Amino acid sequence: MKAIVYEQTGDPSVLQLVDRPVPEPGPGEVLVRVAVSGVNPTDWKARRLWPIPAGWQIPGQDGAGVIEAVGEGVDQQLIGERVWIWEAAWQRPWGTAAEYTVVPVRQAVSLGSASFDLGACLGIPFLTAHRCLTVGEYMPQKLHAGALSDHTVLVQGGAGAVGNAAIQLARWADACVIATVSSAEKAQLAAAAGASHVINYREQNVVEEVRKIAPDGVHTIVEVAPAVNAAMDAQVLRNGGAVCVYANDGGDEVTIPIRPSMTPNARWQFVLVYTEPKAAKAHAVRDVCAAVVQGAIRVGEEAGLPLHHHSLSAAAAAHQAVENSVVGKVLISTSEQ
Repeated sequence: MKAIVYEQTGDPSVLQLVDRPVPEPGPGEVLVRVAVSGVNPTDWKARRLWPIPAGWQIPGQDGAGVIEAVGEGVDQQLIGERVWIWEAAWQRPWGTAAEYTVVPVRQAVSLGSASFDLGACLGIPFLTAHRCLTVGEYMPQKLHAGALSDHTVLVQGGAGAVGNAAIQLARWADACVIATVSSAEKAQLAAAAGASHVINYREQNVVEEVRKIAPDGVHTIVEVAPAVNAAMDAQVLRNGGAVCVYANDGGDEVTIPIRPSMTPNARWQFVLVYTEPKAAKAHAVRDVCAAVVQGAIRVGEEAGLPLHHHSLSAAAAAHQAVENSVVGKVLISTSEQ
């Protein structure tokens, strides 16, 4: 099989297209013929910074394809199932940037009739967004239609992949969603995703605009740039509200205003899918599946998430695009299905 492999950390040039034997699924695993691999920021950060315990690494946490074989203890009836894959390469060498990969069976989830492109976009962005929307003290543990009908959610950076996922999931759950963006073009994307209100933070006062929409404050904030937005976030939270931090855009250190956070009993919650509680992850996978079945998740520019396709041999360009913060979702086509 063809696979992208790197044996040392570094810039995208360390990614090499190689021939590897098709792996055999072990006990509790499935072999998936990958159709599309999704590229996330943690893929390039891992490539630059994370150790490589096996001596080699196929990148790619997310993807979609078809189960072609199963390991011991796995139902044979899963063979032929169209699936989406999450967290393939976390502490494992077998990522999704290859024609085939092996993953634990729970990490290959039925995709139904949804497209492989959509399946490859789910994984890390949607599981991250789900955690941000459910971890607050007054937020539900599970999402479904109506779960957030009396909630207001602020998505900082509504044109990003996680921002887009948060908007789509929150709107599916009937929340009022406010999104911030930095340009008119990104405002169109956030609106296409389903945001109820869009604020251009370069032209408008975010605190004033949010307070017009939600005089009592917002229930939760999905935060991409805490170092920049912390003071603003503290001013728009309602009592018991939560700031859910999933990225460090704008700086690695954040100064949290104590008194403005203490008075409303605010929560500052950091979010990383890979190490979040297993039960929370299981809830997220189930809820994302339900949203897909109900047609609540879409991809493409008309859904606020432009898709950028690359071939397997152009994996380095795909990584570079994500590292350069391209707007939308970068996908690698790994094989035909």
